[in-house]
Amino acid sequence: MRQAWTTTLVVPSGISRAAWGVLGLLVVLGLTRALPLRADDPAALTQDEEDRLRDAQDPSDRIGVYLELAGERLERFNILRLAPPDPSDRTDRGATVDQILGQYIALDDELKNWIDDQYSAGHDMRRGLRTLIDVVPKQLQVLTQAQQSPDRYASNYHHSLQDALADLNDTLNGATQALAEQEKKFGALKREEKIEAKEAKQAAQEEKKRQKEEQKLRKKQDQKGVPEDQDQQN
Repeated sequence: MRQAWTTTLVVPSGISRAAWGVLGLLVVLGLTRALPLRADDPAALTQDEEDRLRDAQDPSDRIGVYLELAGERLERFNILRLAPPDPSDRTDRGATVDQILGQYIALDDELKNWIDDQYSAGHDMRRGLRTLIDVVPKQLQVLTQAQQSPDRYASNYHHSLQDALADLNDTLNGATQALAEQEKKFGALKREEKIEAKEAKQAAQEEKKRQKEEQKLRKKQDQKGVPEDQDQQN
């Protein structure tokens, strides 16, 4: 069974406590069934996958990589659970299917932690959140199908499937609320930038007009000059 524990987070201003309850990731899940490659990596990331995550420093890009890695595991889960029995396969396929689903859940938890950190830091991740809101419902369909059409390994991964569905719905709800909050925040900033840009443009135009008027005045004065007879008298 999965183990869960909670931590206390400070709710920042500008977001409702209800939204933060979903987004804040107060429940961090550990997976004992995942059989990771490393003890500290329940998602069992390969070196290449770690590099893909490390290279994606942009908040939205990292969200996209997490979704890709999770999707790859979900695809393996679905293919393996539906594959016909192989007499030559001596492995415990039921345990393997459950293991892969456990890795999927761990990646979803890492994704939520990333969103949580980037949200707290005030980073713009609207593009990544939009991608998540588009991709996650498709992944939910795969999990729901597995729930509605049990296979021979269903008893092996039953609990993991329940956890995956609950986690993924939390992810979708949290991302939806986070996107709404960021649209308000960065939309307001964009409006302020437009106002400032408009004011700066107007000020530049007024300064240009003032300089032009001064040039006209100096030119007019230069054209008048000093009368010749007055100059000779002096």
